[in-house]
Amino acid sequence: MSRTDPVPTEDPQVRAAGGMLLRPGPNGVEVAVIHRPKYEDWSLPKGKLDDGEDFEQAALREVEEETGMRCELGPELSPVAYRDRKGRSKLVRYWLMRPTEGEFHPGPEVDELRWVDAEGAAALLSYEHDAELVREAMRRSE
Repeated sequence: MSRTDPVPTEDPQVRAAGGMLLRPGPNGVEVAVIHRPKYEDWSLPKGKLDDGEDFEQAALREVEEETGMRCELGPELSPVAYRDRKGRSKLVRYWLMRPTEGEFHPGPEVDELRWVDAEGAAALLSYEHDAELVREAMRRSE
């Protein structure tokens, strides 16, 4: 099965959560996009749930771990379901987020963070499902 084949959202083998960080920029809203050297990709910050953690807690924790920023949860975006690199069904739930404190410091998991406008984010992101989330967020804010 390829990563683009439909994957059920019920009872996934891998559960993950993340966020789309938004801030005002000089030309409108900017989106935080991260680079992961292990995968050589650009994505939205996300990660797997820890035992006993709910999706919202995981989203806030993972965003802070990957970006260095504490955030406020906003509205939830559409869930994303796909097959991961190991062929497992994966469900990722994302929330719009607003940073409240902190700053990015490069590390082994995430070596770069860029704040870009929505069009730039959609073009930079490595996965179409991430780019579609950016477009969904922008449609909501219109």
